[in-house]
Amino acid sequence: MTNDEIRPARAADAPAVKAVTDAAYRHYIERIGVVPQPMEADHVADVAAGRVFVLGEPVTGLVVIDAHDDHLFLDSIAVHPDAHGNGVGRRLLEFVDARARALGLPEVRLYTNAMMWENQEIYPKFGYEAVERRADGPYDRIHYRKRLG
Repeated sequence: MTNDEIRPARAADAPAVKAVTDAAYRHYIERIGVVPQPMEADHVADVAAGRVFVLGEPVTGLVVIDAHDDHLFLDSIAVHPDAHGNGVGRRLLEFVDARARALGLPEVRLYTNAMMWENQEIYPKFGYEAVERRADGPYDRIHYRKRLG
């Protein structure tokens, strides 16, 4: 395996998954006023369930995904700040599309906090359309979907 391959996370990766997630989301705490949900996830359980895929040795980026009957849910995407601008996020989003297609799923869904305005610029560039905005507890979320052709 090369350093450029996206692979399923292993149990030994769980500390790196937490570290990269925390590094990627930490700066949002002050802006949104709560700890972003990905930082509070049970990373060990997500890895054990086969929901986490990582890029890099050491890990520089990851996705947490969950297959449903009619879509693939992108629960979290995290890129370590030191890896910004190197195409890690793009590669991970392309992986998610490929994974959905491989599973025979017609679309990818995700949501982002409305205060994470950077994401509102990024996701449409990758073919996502905003479909709904709603509050979920302390989180004001914009829901997106991408139909795969």
